[in-house]
Formats: sequence, C-alpha cells, structure tokens
Amino acid sequence: MSEKSLPIAQHFPITNPITLGCMWFGGTWDGDTIEPSTVAHMHQALDAAMDAGINFIDHADIYALGKAEEVFGRVLQERPELRDKLILQTKCGIRFKDDAGPGRYDFSADWITQSVENSLRRLHTEQLDILLLHRPDPLMQPEEVAEVFSSLHASGKVKHFGISNMHRFQIEFLQAHLSQPLIANQLEVNLNRTDWLDEGVTAGDPQGLTSNFNSGTLEYCRMHNIQIQSWGSLCMGQFSGKPVNDLPAHKQQTAALVAQFAEAYGCSREAILLAWLLKHPANIQPVIGTTNIDRIKACSEAPKVQLSREDWYALYVSSRGQALP
Repeated sequence: MSEKSLPIAQHFPITNPITLGCMWFGGTWDGDTIEPSTVAHMHQALDAAMDAGINFIDHADIYALGKAEEVFGRVLQERPELRDKLILQTKCGIRFKDDAGPGRYDFSADWITQSVENSLRRLHTEQLDILLLHRPDPLMQPEEVAEVFSSLHASGKVKHFGISNMHRFQIEFLQAHLSQPLIANQLEVNLNRTDWLDEGVTAGDPQGLTSNFNSGTLEYCRMHNIQIQSWGSLCMGQFSGKPVNDLPAHKQQTAALVAQFAEAYGCSREAILLAWLLKHPANIQPVIGTTNIDRIKACSEAPKVQLSREDWYALYVSSRGQALP
C-alpha cells in the first residue's frame, strides 16, 4: 500500500500509514511528577517508530492529564532537530470533572484557545500540524468554532483541523461554517468493533444489526477527502496476545484466526490486525496505542502485508459472530 493513497498525504509527507498514539506515554494519570525513566522510554519508542518510517504522532490534551504531551515535549526540547521530521496532532474539547462542573465537552472559543496554548507549551513547539475536536459538544456554536479556528490558523498556531468521534451529519454541519477544510476524523474502527462495516452490509436487511456507527459516515469522509483514523486499532491486545478464555467463542475463534494468518503471512499478529484495516478502500490510518517497543516494531510490518479478499472476509465474519446476510 502506498502512503500517497492516504487522503491526509496530500497535506503531509506520510512515510508510513501507521500513527504512534501517545495516550499511555505520560506515566500515571494523576498529579505525580514525571519520572526521567518515562521520558527515556518516550525517546526509545519514538526512535523505534521513526526507524520504521512512522512519523505521524497523535496526542490529546487530556492524556495522562497533560503529562503525555509534556513528556513528548521534553523529548523535542532535548532533540529539537526531530520537530521538522514529525507530524504532530493533538485533540481538545474534553474537560474532566472539577469545581465548576462534571466531566463535560467544551467547544467554546475560550476553551479551544486555552487548550491550544497549553498543548503548544507542553509540546515545546510553535505550531500544531493538526488539531482535532475530541468528542461532539452538544452545546457547540459552529460560528464560534469557525472564528477561533480562523484565528488559530491565521496566527500560525494550527496548520490544519479535524474532528474525532463525529458522524457525517455533525461533520457536514460544522464544515458548512468553516473556512478551513476538516481533514481527519478519528473513530473507533477495528476488527473487534465492526459496526462501521455492519451498518453498510446490513442495509435493507430486516434482520440487520442496530449500529452506533451512523450510516454513511465512511462514504462521506471518503467523498470529502477526510482521513479516517482508527483509534483502538489493536483491539486492546485481545487478538494479539491477551488471554482469550473470558471472550465469547467467536472472539476466541477470531484470535486463533489472527494467529493462523500471522504464521501464514510470516508477520506479527499486530501486523495482521493493521493490515486488515489497511485493506479497506477507505485507506484508514491506524493509530497504535502500545508503549511496547517490540510491538511498535511488529506493527510497522503491516503495510507490507497484503491480505487476500478471502482472508479479510474470514476475519470480518469471524469477529462479527454470524454469517453475512
């Protein structure tokens, strides 16, 4: 698979379709100080990723309460020459419970601006390559979002914008008010959660599954060159090493099938999971959340694995737990 087939590659020099997700690189999710070993591990993981051609990095302001960005920022502070070699993406819009209110979402101009300023400071960079709105805010005022996006873009603080966990109607509504195109949508699409496929293949079927994945989202993103990014792409390890005894029978069967195909294709089980995503014509960009150096290297094999149509469907049908209609 050529990296140029990724829709987002029209904006950035993507050297590998795999993205290194940094959710778990900040240490503990509390107010504890950052240990030197945590920063050292981030150095090692980034080196492993870059050695494999992975240059796209995914963050969010909430990861480890901001410490994930701070850890990565210390790496860039110590090795500033890396910044121009990397594509930095982060997210904002989720607020934790505090004295002012419960856990909530916030797309207000003040919060977005504050979040960007904090991310830039923690990451030790002057510009974010991509800013994603993390989860839909029911109180969103699209005109207000448009104004703050324009300001952040004009000031050079954010190069491009996108969204996460939004369906096609939310994207279309927001985009109608924006001057900048939304270039990415990060969603939970993987072999374990197949509703993103089920909503299409069960269309018109009275026995069809009820899906949380809104109809037409994949097609809308493809038609408008919005890169679909996959969070949870490794299925939390349940098909690539975690014990499966507590899983339903069809999920255990799927884990066995992944292992079988890994042996047949001469690659890791992680590579099979990602190759399954890469096979889809939407040219999905998998975000891997592992902090394990060996697993990062294992994931990097995925672009070289070309699953057959039959093997792709075998994994899909196995994971959904029933034959196609």
